[in-house]
Parts: sequence; structure tokens; C-alpha cells
Amino acid sequence: MNMPLAIGLIFLALFITALIGIKILRIPDIVIYIILGAGIGFFGYFPDTKVIEVAGEIGLILLFFLLGMKFSIRELRKNGNKVWKPGLLDVLLGVGVTTAIAYIAGQNLFESLLIGGVVYATSSSITVKLLESKNRLEDKDSEYMLSLLIFEDLVAPILVTVLIGLSGESFSFMDFLLIFLKVALLAGIAIWMSRIVLHKAQHWMKKVANEDSFLILVLGVAITYGGFAVFLGLSEVIGAFLAGIMLAGTVVKDKVEEVVFPVRNLFLPFFFLNFGLSLEFKEDVPSLGLLGVIVLWSIIHKLAVGYFGGKWYGLSKTDSLKSGFSLASRGEFSVIIAGLATGGLKVFAGAYILIAALIGMLLFQLAPRLQSWLTKKQQERQA
Repeated sequence: MNMPLAIGLIFLALFITALIGIKILRIPDIVIYIILGAGIGFFGYFPDTKVIEVAGEIGLILLFFLLGMKFSIRELRKNGNKVWKPGLLDVLLGVGVTTAIAYIAGQNLFESLLIGGVVYATSSSITVKLLESKNRLEDKDSEYMLSLLIFEDLVAPILVTVLIGLSGESFSFMDFLLIFLKVALLAGIAIWMSRIVLHKAQHWMKKVANEDSFLILVLGVAITYGGFAVFLGLSEVIGAFLAGIMLAGTVVKDKVEEVVFPVRNLFLPFFFLNFGLSLEFKEDVPSLGLLGVIVLWSIIHKLAVGYFGGKWYGLSKTDSLKSGFSLASRGEFSVIIAGLATGGLKVFAGAYILIAALIGMLLFQLAPRLQSWLTKKQQERQA
């Protein structure tokens, strides 16, 4: 097979579909890449997806690495004090209640928990892009939404790791405890590296930050720590995330983000493309009734987290409700967790992600109008 030609055509296809999706259809690039992958898998045949799979894994590692770069250990404590209560409500409703719904509907425990994981997290990339494009970053509810997204960014890698453990043949309480001990080891090394090793190496890092080889160093750190997590039997995403936190408190933080961001944008589309390729829509989507219930519940879930969590955070009723309508999109975390599924469950998860992303975008656009309407009604009542 002519691999350079195939990869070149894929790059062109990614560009064209992203252009059509974003500029004409106004669909987030995550969704359009998954649709492209599903289309290639349905209508065509790509004989060797290993290159796409590896490229996608690098993109995934860099996504979580940059997410970790967003906040240092000190900032984690600060955000945690304000958002822990809404965050726990989010976990309870998103993972707990969704798992119960799926289990009652006849899924086994692992399948139910996986569906709960798919439903849990709002898409950070879709939500942040919509906040920017709609000039809402300065709105009162945006701080709450971003804080909640950070909380989800912390919980989701642990959830992925637990699901990987549960996907084995047997999973005991000791296995569960071992996972958290491994996560604690990874986190402990990252904190030690951040506070001791990298703190002492600040001067040297500042010197090499302008060298061409600096990008290679940073990629080496991110991918190696992700690989170390895999070596321990965990998910690469939690290793990459902790590697980002490790470098978040250094003087070269801005430079790291500057050099890694374009590389992430180069590789990340391959992750969503590979997920789309893995979907087999040649068969009907199983459990359509359950799918409808889960879609409806996932909207209610985020409305509740936005409304009650926003009020706990200090927002007004209308701002809280607006945040709830703005959190419905699902994306990258859902795709990662759905990647652990097989057969009909994977088709079910893929269909849910596409539906939730599109509904979430629509609700996001309607949120300000709904807030204005509610505010007007409230003023009329007071008058």
C-alpha cells in the first residue's frame, strides 16, 4: 500500500470535512471527524489503520498533557474549594444514576458503568470553542462552567483507568485498591518532580526553551509519562495529564503550550477519525429505547448540575439555568470511554455521542435567549 499517498489523502479529507462542518454546517470538528471515520469504514476499506491508531494515541496524550498544563497544584486546590460540591453532584448524576438506568434496562454492570462514563463528562473542547465564538467568556456563568470542566478533567482519567481494570476477566476490591495505589504513585512522582527536580532545573529549562530541540524534550516527557502509566496497567491519559501538571508550575509553561499546541492539533483529529473507523454502523443501533432514555436523561443531568451547582457556586437562578443548557455537549472523554466498548455497545455509544454533541450545540445557542426570556418574565412578575 502507498502509505504516503493514503496519509496525504486523509489530511486533505480531514481539512475539507472540517471546513464544511465548521463553516457551512456549523458542526464541531470532533463530530465531523467521527462522521468521516464512520463514512470511510462504511463505504470504503482502509486496510491498515495502525498508523492512524498510533497518530491518534499521540494526539490523545497531548490533549491530556495540555489539559494538565492548565493548572498547577496550587490552582487545583483553589478551584477545588469552590467547585467540589457541584462536581460531586455531576459525578452522582452522570455516572451513578446513568449506570443505574442502564443496569435496570438489562445491561450488565460493566456495560452500565461504561454508559455512565460516556454520559458523564461535558466536552471541554466543544464548550470552550462555543464560549469563545459566542463571546461568552466574560459572562458570569463562564467561570463556573470552566471550573466544572476542570473538575471533570480530573475525574475522567481516573474513571477511564477504573473502566480499563473492570474490562478484565475478574475485578476484586484489591484490584480496585491497587489501581488507586498506582494512581497515587504516579501523582506522587509528578508532585516530587514538579517541586524538587524541575524547581531546581528552572534556570536550565529557561535556557533550552528557545532551542529547536525543546519540542522533542517536551514530547518525550509527555509521551514517556503516558507510557509509564500504561506500563503500570493504567490509562495513558492519566499519565499524560499528570505530566502536564508536573510542568504547569515551571517558568517555561507558556513556551511548552506554544510549541505543543500545533502538534496536538496535527495528531488529535486522527484519534476521532480512528474512533469513527472502529464503529460498525452496518448493523442497527441496539437498544434504541434505552438510547432515547439516556439522551433525555443526559440533558436533564446537565440542567440539574448547571442549575443547582450554579446556585451553590453563587450564580443567580437565570445564570445557573443558562449554564445548565450550555453543558449538554459530549465529546472527547465520551469518545475515549466508548473506545473501551465492543460490538453493539460501541455502536450505541457512538450514536449517543453524535446525538449529544449536536443537541448540546443547539441548546448552547438557545441558552442566552432562554435566559433573556426568563429574566423578562421575572421582571414582569415583580412589576
